[in-house]
Amino acid sequence: MLTGSSFWQRCAAILVLAVVVVVQAEDPYRFFNWNVTYGDIFPLGVRQQGILINGQFPGPDLYSVTNDNLIINVYNNLDEPFLLSWNGVQQRRNSYQDGVYGTTCPIPPGKNFSYILQVKDQIGSFFYFPSLAFHKAAGGFGGIRILSRPRIPVPFPDPAGDFTVLIGDWFKKDHRQLKAKLDGGHKLPFPDSILINGHGPNGAYFTVEQGETYRFRISNVGLQNSLNFRIQGHKMKMVEVEGTHTVQTIYESLDVHVGQSYSMLVTMDQAAQDFYIVASTRFTDKILTTTATLHYSNSNKAVSGPIPGRPKDQIDWSLNQARSIRTNLTASGPRPNPQGSYHYGLINITRTIKLVSSAAQVNGKQRYAVNSVSFVPADTPLKLADYFKIGGVFRVGSISDNPTGESMYLDTSVMGADFRAFVEIVFENHESIVQSWHINGYAFWVVG
Repeated sequence: MLTGSSFWQRCAAILVLAVVVVVQAEDPYRFFNWNVTYGDIFPLGVRQQGILINGQFPGPDLYSVTNDNLIINVYNNLDEPFLLSWNGVQQRRNSYQDGVYGTTCPIPPGKNFSYILQVKDQIGSFFYFPSLAFHKAAGGFGGIRILSRPRIPVPFPDPAGDFTVLIGDWFKKDHRQLKAKLDGGHKLPFPDSILINGHGPNGAYFTVEQGETYRFRISNVGLQNSLNFRIQGHKMKMVEVEGTHTVQTIYESLDVHVGQSYSMLVTMDQAAQDFYIVASTRFTDKILTTTATLHYSNSNKAVSGPIPGRPKDQIDWSLNQARSIRTNLTASGPRPNPQGSYHYGLINITRTIKLVSSAAQVNGKQRYAVNSVSFVPADTPLKLADYFKIGGVFRVGSISDNPTGESMYLDTSVMGADFRAFVEIVFENHESIVQSWHINGYAFWVVG
């Protein structure tokens, strides 16, 4: 029989134990303070006004582990509103953190905002970028790495090193001039160069040890041009694409479209010297090429020889590369499946949406549209209007499931969907350039 004092002592002990268990069970938190400023940058040898994060161009890598909670406090010291979007991070029931105009309020000049993200059930290579006012053309982007938890096996040995490689087209004109060009009814000009990690030709440098294997996380952070990436004398083994381990296929070069991220393993199995790392434009009449240096630490010879060329074939080669990428179904890793187990061929598709992109001038400005609707942001963010049931901000169904054939017009386009439904989306591009689609916060299967 318990006495009064021993009973309460026992209860207190159980309560303390429960609190400890709860605290230990919570996923870790990582805190970041980012200061966004303008600053002088010289990627092409001339002074430009860039957007820096904590004084860096490109911005700092964002490191995390599966299920981590990320608190990113962003101070906007620009003279205009600013937003960051987290490309590839699945915003589960918190899409208002995604950093796209319409779902998230811009950060006013001189103010700050704390993004609260959880990389729930995710691994992989991604990047963040500014989503307003053509800020991306001035910088403000950086890599995201989501590592597997230590107890989860990865389908390849730990590499000797891990490099973020941000490639993208670049303009000497600043972001305001480029935006003004569009507002004046013109399309973007051909870029001036390609950058690798914020550097122009021969600017970036990667030091490696002979005989070791390294991971290269390659992301195209540019505005509109697909790029081919290759390393002189070295083959690349694909191991992960945007959060999914892949069947490990060998490539001599890799097409990376705008917004895409790939993880490649490269073994330093050549003689002790330096080698070219190359990125060049695809599907363009004029070919832009830039280089970086792969430096063996025991190198006794500078980079030399012809720069390795890009594939001569265009669309077919790139499509065959895309078709060659397969999910590694034997690899361990987070595989969220809230709808239960299923066989791919038995998925119950309840709706098919066909999205057709187009370009035209509206009111003298260069505009782009989907199913004839060119999006206009409302004064009130859509998520707030939806949550607080504020009428007159948007209309569900203001964009159709299929192209209408109408002339382009302006609207705050919102399409409704059913929670947990499987939807087939068909993308159609009649333009003369490659279109990359950003499906915010969603994972998807390419089926055709």
